This record gives sequence, structure tokens and C-alpha cells, in this order.
Amino acid sequence: MQKLAWLLSFKENNSFTLRIYNLKFLLLTTSYSLLISILVPIFNFFNLKYCKMKVTVVGAGAVGATVADNIARKELCHEVVLLDIKEGVAEGKAMDMMQTAALLGFDTKITGSTNDYTKTANSDVVIITSGLPRKPGMTREELIGVNAGIVKGVAENILKYSPNTIFIIISNPMDTMTYLALKSTGIAKNRIIGMGGALDSSRFRYYLSQAIGCSPSQLNADVIGGHGDTTMIPLTRLATLGSTPVTDLLDAETLQKVAADTMVGGATLTKLIGTSAWYAPGAAGMELVESVLRDEKRVVTSSVYLEGEYGQSDICLGVPVVIGKTGWEKIIEYKLNAEEQLAFSKSADAVRTMNDVLSTLSI
Repeated sequence: MQKLAWLLSFKENNSFTLRIYNLKFLLLTTSYSLLISILVPIFNFFNLKYCKMKVTVVGAGAVGATVADNIARKELCHEVVLLDIKEGVAEGKAMDMMQTAALLGFDTKITGSTNDYTKTANSDVVIITSGLPRKPGMTREELIGVNAGIVKGVAENILKYSPNTIFIIISNPMDTMTYLALKSTGIAKNRIIGMGGALDSSRFRYYLSQAIGCSPSQLNADVIGGHGDTTMIPLTRLATLGSTPVTDLLDAETLQKVAADTMVGGATLTKLIGTSAWYAPGAAGMELVESVLRDEKRVVTSSVYLEGEYGQSDICLGVPVVIGKTGWEKIIEYKLNAEEQLAFSKSADAVRTMNDVLSTLSI
């Protein structure tokens, strides 16, 4: 009762003071609301292009669906279109992913479509994952012939509706398909990026981290050359943990094993799970998309068209490049030693042999 009496007395004797405090609070909240009402439209205006960005993933298989899922979860764009030739597959996977939005808290729209390229119109980035895996008894030439026709057709259809898009190629054989996409479309070389080096470098960091006992994210380690188990070149000499060369942490024999394991990393997974991997390839594709859409200028090893760099021309091979809003913007040329340069030349010869098959095809 005494507390109640004190409160009533305080209110009666200090009513003017309370009114002043109420007025100050009202002015403060009104000013805050006014500030928000001004800043939000300004913020939305300057972020309108980012909010309306669109990405298309062609091929709704395991890799394509994983790329789309990763992009949506990170909210890299306003809309992701998943396209596939098989009736209902893209629509079903898109619906399944959208049903995770309430659980995972993302707002990206995911649209599935069966071969309707009009749905892909005005895409900022297009990832091509479509193509067949190499089947038992299939020759290398047969695989190239089938997938070359698929990739060429996809690229041509995409450009009808998204003439300014940037392509990320994941279809295999990846270096040859990247080269084909460039030559068949005739678009600027910086707008076509092969994903393989990003994936191979991530696997290299994994095997190094296992040998060292550290986090893969703390390693700087790149794989250059072709995206194949006999053409890739893990650069053990240049790899570092922070600023410490891994050659100071691991002996030569261990480093040789790490390099060998990296080169057969894809085959190892295929043997274990019975099919090609999809989580790491999907994440590698997403990394490239993120660097383009957010103009991050991130250095990512990617298959790009060379014109004298690393001693090679008229070929797409994995080299470190700066990735930004216009695609790949600059090639970083490492100072290779004689052994590494020889390995790179041999890798180029092997990829060029595969590229030569393209001239025999009627596509």
C-alpha cells in the first residue's frame, strides 16, 4: 500500500516532468520511424539490381540441383531457374527445395522447367551441368561427341534469351566443353569459365589438411592444368598454411601422396559411392557464381581461354584468375619451375588432343 501511495504521489507532483519525458520519447520514436522510412527506399534503390539478379542452372541432376540449392541457401540472387530435358524432374526438385525455405530462412525463388528456355530470360549467370557421364565401353570420342552436341545446343538456346549472360561450364570433359562453348558462341572469352580448377583445388586442400591436421579453409593451395586425373597439376611447392609453405610441414613423400590422391580424387569418390560426386562440384560452381554476382574479385583456379599465358594459346586450361562481375577479369601467372612448366605443357597437349576431336564432329 505504501508503494502504491508513493507512486500516486509521484505521478501527481511530477505530472509535468512525466509529460516532458513522454514527449521526448514520442519525438525520438517518430524521428526513428522517419529515418527508417527514408533509408529503406534508398537502400532498396541501390540494391535493386542485386535483388533482381537471376541465375539459371541447366541440368537438374545431382550436381545441377546441388548448385541451385547452394545458391538459394546463400541468397545470392532473387531467382534460380532449374532447367532439365526430362519431364517433371526440374519442377519436382525446385518444389522440394522451395519447401525448405521456411525451415532454412531464405527468400530466393526457385523455378523448375522442362526445356522451356523462355523461363531463363535475362539470366545474369548460367551454369551448364548437362551431359552424359562416360559409360562402360564408351570411347572418349563418343563421350565428347554426345556432350559437345548437348553443350552447344544449350549455349545457343540460352543466348537467345540472355545475350549478356556469363557461362560457367561443369559438363565433362570440362576443358574441352569450355573451349567448345567459347568457339561455338563467339562471345567474349571472359564470359566463359570452366569450373574444374575450383573443385580440384578444394580437393587438394582437403588432402593437405588431412596430412597436416589443420582446417582446409586456412590453406592456400591450387591445382592448375586440365581437369582430369592425368592432366591436373597440384602445386605442392607453392601451397601454404597461412604464410608457412607446406613443404616446411610435410616431407616429400607425404606431399607426393597428397598430390597423387588429389589427382584421383574424383575416381576415389566414384568407386566409393558408385557414381560421380555432387556436393563438392556443386559448392565449386556456387563459389564462382558468388564471386561473379557479388563482384568479389576472388582468385579462383578456373578453365579459361589462354592467349600466350603459361606458354599456351588457343586452349582452355585451369589457371588462377580473378573472378568478378564481368566474368574472369585477369589471369594470375605463377612463376613455375622447369618441372611444373613441363607438366603444364604435357597437360595442354593432352587437352588439345581431346579438342581435336571436335573438328571431326558434325554439330
